[in-house]
Amino acid sequence: MVRTDSTRRDGRVAEILSAIDGHGGEQVGLPARLCAECLSALPVSGVGLALMTADGPSGVVLAATDGRARQLEELQFALGQGPCVEASGSGRPVLEPDLGAAGPARWPRFGAAVLDAGVHAIFAFPLRVGAIRVGVLDLYRDTPGQLTAVELADAAAFADAATVVILHLQDYDEHDSTHVPLAGPIDNRAEVHQATGMIAIQLGISLAEALRRLRAHAYAIGRTVSAVAADVVSRRMCFDDTGPEGTTRQDRP
Repeated sequence: MVRTDSTRRDGRVAEILSAIDGHGGEQVGLPARLCAECLSALPVSGVGLALMTADGPSGVVLAATDGRARQLEELQFALGQGPCVEASGSGRPVLEPDLGAAGPARWPRFGAAVLDAGVHAIFAFPLRVGAIRVGVLDLYRDTPGQLTAVELADAAAFADAATVVILHLQDYDEHDSTHVPLAGPIDNRAEVHQATGMIAIQLGISLAEALRRLRAHAYAIGRTVSAVAADVVSRRMCFDDTGPEGTTRQDRP
């Protein structure tokens, strides 16, 4: 049953990525197109996508469907509280279907402000690669009420798609006119995660730093992150802590 659900979710993620990639436009516009697609697919009033880091309750708004959603995302960072901050810190979805009943007590400063803005329900989904924080997808609704099981599953698929988009943009060169399809990173994300863990062990560093080293090396040699990750996992490449970014050696051709 779990395997069937996982296959269904991966299929839905592929559909979402195909839809936003097929709209045309610049690659840097993918986050906004994902938010718009999410807004049209789910019974919500606004969607926000934020980048998060391990450096406390701070982040950067990557895209939002309207000005109110963007303001609420930024307000959470300014106050250091809210579902976005909580979801990123805990690594678990934060589902608050009735802010009027629980919001002010749970988030004293943010709860009052979000109700004043006319929002009565928020659903925040953390975006992670293993233990590494990537961002949060926030869904806002003007009326209170839970999302159904089917809607929650679809929201989780949008969160997976958002993670792929963020990693894709990390590997995207705006000066390169070559179009790289979005569907590819879905199959490679586990390999990138595995390679990150191997580099962390090789260099004795954190997972977040290992991922930074992996991306930095891929950029330096003009290859994709997934291609370098494949070399690390297959042990054709390992990292040595002898340079500012950790140099590498090719063990096998």
